[in-house]
Amino acid sequence: MSGERAWRLQHRLAPYLFLAPFVVIFCAFLLYPLGRSVVLSLYKAVGPRKLVFVGFDNFRFLLQDDMFWRSVANTGYFAVLFISIQIPLSLLLSVLLNSRRLRGRSFFRFAFFSTHMVGGVFVAVIFGMLLAPRHGLVNQAIGFVLPSIGPELNWFGRPELAMPAVVIAALWISVGYAMVYFLAALQSVDRELYEAAEVDGAGKLAQFWHVTLPGIRPVLTFMILVGTIGALQLFELPYVLFYLSSTNYSMTIVMYLFQMGLETGDIGYASAIGWMLVVLILLVSLVQIVVARLGWGGGPGGAAR
Repeated sequence: MSGERAWRLQHRLAPYLFLAPFVVIFCAFLLYPLGRSVVLSLYKAVGPRKLVFVGFDNFRFLLQDDMFWRSVANTGYFAVLFISIQIPLSLLLSVLLNSRRLRGRSFFRFAFFSTHMVGGVFVAVIFGMLLAPRHGLVNQAIGFVLPSIGPELNWFGRPELAMPAVVIAALWISVGYAMVYFLAALQSVDRELYEAAEVDGAGKLAQFWHVTLPGIRPVLTFMILVGTIGALQLFELPYVLFYLSSTNYSMTIVMYLFQMGLETGDIGYASAIGWMLVVLILLVSLVQIVVARLGWGGGPGGAAR
């Protein structure tokens, strides 16, 4: 009987034992830090070990902080510019590389995707040299093609060029990554739909609009959502690109959080910035999901549900 009881006990406890490592790691590295950050957002750090309870004063000051809203504006500008270029460019590349007439498709797919395997810090260092005034290859090319502008563009010192410089570096990393997702989505579209569209006299553009886009809409919505969330969390590229610059042209929300938390030492205010970012991402994500559903006819009265 003792052996049978031990077997029953082992049978009952086995699922909990298998789940125990995940639960411990989840609580230690995710649940506890989240709860701790909520508590810290209600305190003001006075020195490395002393915290003073201030309630919601951090959030009240945040709403009046000009630097915070400048970082929100910079981050929003980057997100809009980045998504509006990345998604069409990645989709165009995926359509081209999905063509059976193209030779060496596997090589080109790997070549475009391989940029995503390089770290963001390394890319920032490379583009810091490529965009350098006079000596950078990008400025030299601009000076050769457009002599009126010349190779003296200061990408890191002019407000109108700061975020576009970050967008260029971010696109180099992420276009191939999104292209792979679109390739997988394109290959899942039923070929019979294209054949039926050809029989009906639809051209390539009409097939793309009425067959391809509806066929890949879940992946398209997912990539827009993921790209927007990643853009709102931007940190490495502008931080390294503008590390030696004293300007705030490229200040993002996460950069401001880092500055307040680790450089200034006010971890309470940094926690408040982090939770404000969480709220912002949640609101933007909900708006995008609703707009995507309505735009694809998924709302009440729509053609597709």
